Amino acid sequence: MSINICRPGNDFELKVHDGIIGAVTLLSVVAGSMINPVWFWLAGVIGVVMISSAVTGFCPLHFVLSKILPAAN
Repeated sequence: MSINICRPGNDFELKVHDGIIGAVTLLSVVAGSMINPVWFWLAGVIGVVMISSAVTGFCPLHFVLSKILPAAN
């Protein structure tokens, strides 16, 4: 018995999404450590959005990427 995992978007869109989220989170943590602790709030906001998208099924970045990136059929 196989379980199909429903993930939004195609593989390329998911890779772009994960790259953007990872880079922004890493940059905010580095900026919070080296520049100003206020940057840690950005990492926190990203975490809240990720949790809310897991609950609601809506991710703002996926929405934007689906409008920008060409559809792959």
